[in-house]
Amino acid sequence: MGAALVEDIAQAAQRVNEVDSQLMAVQLQINRFEGNADRAAAFDMDLKNDAQRKARRFEVLLVNQEYQKAMDTLIQLTTEKANAVAHLEYLRNLFSVAKLEARLTIAQQLTDFESHELVGL
Repeated sequence: MGAALVEDIAQAAQRVNEVDSQLMAVQLQINRFEGNADRAAAFDMDLKNDAQRKARRFEVLLVNQEYQKAMDTLIQLTTEKANAVAHLEYLRNLFSVAKLEARLTIAQQLTDFESHELVGL
């Protein structure tokens, strides 16, 4: 069980890293879309104040289907990462329990051995 569990932990940690990498890529894409929307609003001379620029930025992002898809992906990957981290922690806890059980078994064996020596068996 020990070696297989260690392998499972390694795979779970790798999965967390993969999802995290995907999250970073999507976040970069979202930042690019938002930067383009900010630029479009900033250089629109018809807009008189920050409230109008923010509204224009929102409109630009709202109609951008790729931005909406990226936001959906961000939500999905965030959930996926949370689940992957929870699974990794579960496996780590199982490993901790297995180590404690092994220590208990060793301690019991040592106690039994010492008891036998005291009795002279």
